[in-house]
Amino acid sequence: MEARAMARTVRISPRKADRVLRLIRNQSVNRAEEILEFTDRPIAKEIKKILHSAAANARQKFEGLDADTLVVRMAVSGAGPTMKRLMPRAQRRATRILKRTSHITIVVGTKKAK
Repeated sequence: MEARAMARTVRISPRKADRVLRLIRNQSVNRAEEILEFTDRPIAKEIKKILHSAAANARQKFEGLDADTLVVRMAVSGAGPTMKRLMPRAQRRATRILKRTSHITIVVGTKKAK
């Protein structure tokens, strides 16, 4: 029993987003929310929104689901489209600036029985 939520073209590089996503992988949803609440990275607020959406999708998809049993099964960030800009340099040259975006996906599911 899994549900997912995805945010596309978030204006942050995938490496920076993955630093925060590593903190919440394999954690319960309640614990992941606590971690994101006290993480001082700017992307943590956006990831918390995606986590809330994934949990809401799971509750809607499976009617009798207990919210305390939800676990973050997968939290990944992939590369999105890159915006290319130019910055003027000396001697009439220009340097390319890459403004990266990412697609963030969070999958929540129930705990596996041992």
